[in-house]
Order: sequence, then structure tokens, then C-alpha cells
Amino acid sequence: MKRVVFMGTPDFAVPILQQLLIDEYKVVLVVTQPDRPKGRKRVLTPPPVKEEAIKHGLPVYQPEKIKNTYKEILEYKPDLIVTAAFGQILPKELLDAPEYGCINVHASLLPELRGGAPIHYSILQGKKETGITIMYMVEALDAGAILSQAKVTIEEDDHVGTLHDKLATTGAQLLHETIPTILDGTVKVEEQDEKLATYAPNIKREQEKIDWQSSNYEIYNHIRGLHPWPVASSTLKGKNIKIWWAIALEKNCEGQPGEIIDIDENGIIVCCGNEKAVKITEIQPAGKKRMSVSDYVRGSGQALKVGERLGE
Repeated sequence: MKRVVFMGTPDFAVPILQQLLIDEYKVVLVVTQPDRPKGRKRVLTPPPVKEEAIKHGLPVYQPEKIKNTYKEILEYKPDLIVTAAFGQILPKELLDAPEYGCINVHASLLPELRGGAPIHYSILQGKKETGITIMYMVEALDAGAILSQAKVTIEEDDHVGTLHDKLATTGAQLLHETIPTILDGTVKVEEQDEKLATYAPNIKREQEKIDWQSSNYEIYNHIRGLHPWPVASSTLKGKNIKIWWAIALEKNCEGQPGEIIDIDENGIIVCCGNEKAVKITEIQPAGKKRMSVSDYVRGSGQALKVGERLGE
């Protein structure tokens, strides 16, 4: 039975680990990031992959920097290393050790969207399709040879959360299909075309701000491309406000970008840069919980007026 070391950290990686166990590979070690403080109370919280590993009685290793501590992993003598959203580039000594190599399950159709936030960028960029790539790992960001791919349609109402779950499920299934071809030598390897490479770096705080000069569909993609994390934001009456959900409207509007042109119990209608509008339906005022616009209008939003602008 082949010995597998699995390396992953967030929720996306959990179905991948589960699939390895369903397929009865001998997972000899799970490597994940250290526990981190989480929430307002900064409670030290284990990553989802650690929690899943503990459920199955698997040994867990949590190095801060893999390049300094890889020798402990080699002691487990892996025949294959599988990674999914681990968050660190592996050193050459680790990449070269397993007989069947190191493979990664990545949430895009490489060479598009290399990096840590491919799911976010696929929606932010308004793509209609993305997918999963399984590739050999090299000492460069998501640049290894492709072993298999599976496409996933991005529906118009998808957001990061729904697409994340589709891709995680697809990744597990594709891994189930791909590992046997690696072990029996029938896998077909395709090098990536560097000229086609694009990147999806981790989302920065400043990217959360909505640019109301953008078109209504660009703003809609921005909101759903950051939902449910880290969440799009703007300012209203000088205070930050998170915008959890909105819909793009087809009708024309007369007003400045960011200007509120109508308010009702179902939403706040805001003009965009292309003279179309979005209807904001879920928000989170500063210091308060996420709420529907109907709750907001009945409460603290009663003073909101047509003609006021977001993002000033």
C-alpha cells in the first residue's frame, strides 16, 4: 500500500483528504499550518484540515516554515505527497523525495490564476468557467506540469462560497481519477504555457472597497467575488459599511456613481459608472451585525435619503 503525506490547511482541502481516505490510501501524516487566533476574542483555532485529521486518528504536523523542517516529513517515507491549499512552496529536497512525486490540487484551469485566491479572481474577473487542475509541484508558484483538469461552470448567482464548494467536490473526484494513472504510469503530462500564465494573489484589504465608477456588472462581480469572505465594502455618511449582497439591474439610472436613487424595504438602489444600477439587499453597518436592507431601513437606516452617495 502506497504511503501518502497530505498537506493542506483550509476548508477547501478537507474533501481532498477525505477522498484519499475513502480510496484507502495509507495517509501516514497530515501537514497543515499552525493554529491561529480567530474572531474578535482571538481564540486559538486549529485549521479545518487538522480537525479532520484528528477525527480519523491521523498524525498531524504543523510547521511554521516548511523549508526549515521538511526532514521530519521525510522520516515518514512518503511514496506520494498530495497538497491542496497548503499555503507554502515546498523545498526541492521534499519535492524530489517521493517515488511518485508531489502533486497539487489547484482551484483554477492553469496556467490561468496561479496563486492563493483563484476562486475569488475567477468571479471578480467575470469568468463564466473555471475548474480544477492537478499538477506536479515545482519550486515555483503553481507552475508544474499538468496531469489532469476538470471544468466547472460559474453561474450568474454563484459567489465565492458556492463556487468554493463546487470546486472542492470536483477536486476530490478528479484526484480519485488521477492518482491511479500516476501509480500505473499511464498519466499524460502537459507542460504549462508560461505565456498564458495569469495570477490570483491573496486579496488585500484595499481591494475590498467598491469603485462606484465601475459598471453595474463589475460591481456585482466585485460583491459576489468577495462573498462570504472577506466581503466588499464602501463608505456611507463617512462610516465604513460592508455590502454582503446586491443584484445588477438592467434599467438606466440618472445620478452620479455611488448615488442612492431609490430606497425601499427590498433594497437600496445605487447608480454605477455605466448609468446602470445595483440594488443592495444585505449590508453590515459599522459595529453591527449583517442584516437585510429591510431590517436596516426599519432601524438605523431610517435617516437614509435619496441623493446621498456611497464611497465619498
